[in-house]
Amino acid sequence: MTLRFPIRTLLTFALLALAAAGTHAADLIRPKVVVVAMFEAGADTGDRPGEFQYWVEREKLTQVLPFPQGYRDLRLNADGSVLGVVTGVGTAKSAATIMALGLDPRFDFSQTYWLVAGIAGIDAHDGPLGSAVWAEWVVDGDLGHEIDPREMPAGWTTGYIPLRKKKPYELPADRSEGEAYRLEPGLVEWAYQLTKGVKLGDTEGMQKRRALYTGFPNAQRPPVVMKGDTLSSMTYWHGKLLNQWANDWVKYFSDGAGNYVTTAMEDTGTLQSLTFLTRAKKVDVKRVLVLRTASNFDMQPPGGDAAESLSGEKLGPGYSAYLPSLEAAHAVGSVVVHELVKNWSRYEKTIPTK
Repeated sequence: MTLRFPIRTLLTFALLALAAAGTHAADLIRPKVVVVAMFEAGADTGDRPGEFQYWVEREKLTQVLPFPQGYRDLRLNADGSVLGVVTGVGTAKSAATIMALGLDPRFDFSQTYWLVAGIAGIDAHDGPLGSAVWAEWVVDGDLGHEIDPREMPAGWTTGYIPLRKKKPYELPADRSEGEAYRLEPGLVEWAYQLTKGVKLGDTEGMQKRRALYTGFPNAQRPPVVMKGDTLSSMTYWHGKLLNQWANDWVKYFSDGAGNYVTTAMEDTGTLQSLTFLTRAKKVDVKRVLVLRTASNFDMQPPGGDAAESLSGEKLGPGYSAYLPSLEAAHAVGSVVVHELVKNWSRYEKTIPTK
């Protein structure tokens, strides 16, 4: 049997083969840490920052590496120890970008640590604005079946049903399609212990916003470094009813062990690609950390309206803690990056744990 491929496919194979052949083992870039950001508002430096800019400026990621197969060009520091990548918003872009990076023949990621560092909404039951939250469980909020809640049977709390199940939260939970990922607990605890004393910025705007959340003592605290689990979904949701769904969904897919604290959009896409790349012996998914910092609450304050809360935070003047959350992501995440790079002889072969 003769196999026929489109000319574009053959050219792609040829280019990959040439790239691989032209990259000798001694020439490979072996980053100690990859910092994964999800969006950048404008340029990489010098303007209103997104998740990437502080890393580029403060970690001196001065080398620009063309990356046409991904969302945005890569950034590398002078000695090649820290690489920065921007995935694009949503699980589709994050999965595609991380897979493209993991297969890039210029790099050897076999011993590399991966730090996902980005902003998120936070559950007012658990923490305040500006906080930095290390996740152990990363749960997907998209995979599933759905019926309109107005048509759901009596007794159901949601019209959202796990994939291949007949009703909400039907046991046993199935994570075989990437519904949830558990990061290495020891590594997560190590990162938390290393950074829990980092002082985070507070502002008058944050204080005014959190003062509205009467009856939510954790929301009314100054920002802290904490542990808590994260939910990734392509839909940017908001409101106290969906907050309850998020808590139930994370608890269900973590077999009761997880506690939903932050909501974001990309991390299960990133984890899915890193899982596949681990199977291909390109990366080690055990070396992944996810840090989400709270730019806004995921629900309205008591007595408030969900639509007004959403428009005020997302579409109005902007997140109450946008810049402080970007600062927190770098302030906390950089402690881990610097420790790994400084003591690489300790961490290259042995994953830190507490």
